Amino acid sequence: MRKNRRNDFRAEYDFSGGVRGKYARRYAKGTNIVRLDPDVSEVFPDARAVNRALRSLLKIALPLGKRHSVSAPGEPSGSRKRA
Repeated sequence: MRKNRRNDFRAEYDFSGGVRGKYARRYAKGTNIVRLDPDVSEVFPDARAVNRALRSLLKIALPLGKRHSVSAPGEPSGSRKRA
């Protein structure tokens, strides 16, 4: 059974004008967080390193017809220099 929490707040906390879940939909839309295991995060220290590795994998894994979507945002396909 859920406890009634109304009496647990201090008098100066006034949530009477609040709207529950007002930003929930917007938050869920723009959130794409992935947790890396510690051993993986040692090899890929930041988002750029992870994205580069995943794009390389996609170039190998995707059929030729879908490879056009693998380039970085704002970068034309095939413009990435190979190391």
